Amino acid sequence: MPAQDGPNPRDAPGAFEQLGQITLAEQTMESVLQLVCQLITEVMPGDIAASVSVLAGDRPETPVFAGQLAVDLDERQYSHGDGPCLTAATSREIVAIDDTRTDLRWREYLMEAARHGCLSSLSVPLPLDDTLRGALNIYARRPAAFGADERERGSRFAGYAAVAVANMQAYQEAVRRGQHLQTALESRAVIDQAKGILMERYKLSADRAFQMMATLSMESNVKVRVIAERVVLTGEVGTSRSGR
Repeated sequence: MPAQDGPNPRDAPGAFEQLGQITLAEQTMESVLQLVCQLITEVMPGDIAASVSVLAGDRPETPVFAGQLAVDLDERQYSHGDGPCLTAATSREIVAIDDTRTDLRWREYLMEAARHGCLSSLSVPLPLDDTLRGALNIYARRPAAFGADERERGSRFAGYAAVAVANMQAYQEAVRRGQHLQTALESRAVIDQAKGILMERYKLSADRAFQMMATLSMESNVKVRVIAERVVLTGEVGTSRSGR
């Protein structure tokens, strides 16, 4: 849905509702951020472009954007090492530019922005965590595009967006932990199976059978699980020593 020429507040509740209906299992971090970026262009008036800047440590990137103008201006700020989007993300404060032609901050960057047709912008921090910072960036082709109502709407939207991203992070972390747990359980099962084979074959204790695989693992720089899988498949530990 294209952006309207004037304010269209009826769009905002629908956009917020759409964010609230995200099914985490069917989304990736990039798809959530892309939806955020697209929806903000729908609820803000005028001909705008939008992006999400993400800082993991000190490395900024723009994983998603709506409109080439947005990613171009983000990347120019990254090359300068400063600018509205980076300041919003790091200071966690809203940064508004009413007119890129007259604002005295970041003059070199703002002159480039004006040449590219961006005459005002709004960068709203995403309240994430200490390891991941971000900002929702909105670029307009006319000056003073973001009054009090637009800034409030941007702040509300950033809050919804941050909740969606935080939930996605929590979901992905839970999935990773589940996968690690499953891998650990599978490793334990195959190691126990291999121990049983070695105990029977070489008349070893359980501890001595495991030590036999552990020693070979260190000597060959191969994981114990891989040694155990070989024992289960072939009945051989991969060494001529009995371990007794």
